[in-house]
Amino acid sequence: MSGIADRLRSVQERIARAAERVGRDPSSIELVAVSKTKTTAEVREAAEAGARAFGENYVQELLRKREDLGDAVEWHYVGHLQTNKAKHLVPFCALIHSVDSVKLATEIDRRAREHGRRQPILVEVKLSEEDTKFGIDAGEVASLAQAVRKLPGVDLRGLMVMPPFAEDPEASRPYFVRLRRLRDALREAGLPAGSCTHLSMGMTGDFEVAIEEGATIVRVGTAIFGPRQPAGA
Repeated sequence: MSGIADRLRSVQERIARAAERVGRDPSSIELVAVSKTKTTAEVREAAEAGARAFGENYVQELLRKREDLGDAVEWHYVGHLQTNKAKHLVPFCALIHSVDSVKLATEIDRRAREHGRRQPILVEVKLSEEDTKFGIDAGEVASLAQAVRKLPGVDLRGLMVMPPFAEDPEASRPYFVRLRRLRDALREAGLPAGSCTHLSMGMTGDFEVAIEEGATIVRVGTAIFGPRQPAGA
């Protein structure tokens, strides 16, 4: 046995404890099991153990897994999305976490309207100086959010961030605080509550800190599936 069910249960328990420490309802936090580079069999095992939503970083890998598993689970896209690949996700994706430009949002809108749906999205915010991180600068979040709100095929749900990797979970806390404050500022500026509901933040190394700071979605891979193998391995 791979132990996925046991690890999933442990993560769920840790989510509950972190929420309870700060007086939050654990059911208000969605767990996205990040299954990048994992096999279809491992995803199926996690689903059978109770995981409901799965996050992928690569479009083609997501499409292959969906072909095998269908839509019995929710598929989330959590990686950097190239504009020309949005068309593949829009027909079915439960949530795209990584919208970082008007150009990408406009393409998602166009494709969503072709399919007669509104595509739920999050705006990815870059709060670090790392060249490897994607996202829109904090100072441009409000203008992008307002632009996205005008697109009939796009349903803005909130914000996402990916802090720099650090061994100490506390190193991520300032980034989570900043994202929460950005979300609160959008609310104060008059953005509808539904457009700034979610904060997608926190991964295996820091999801408990993220929950303490208001995460509504945590993206956890290694703690559920074990260490990742390189793509194609």
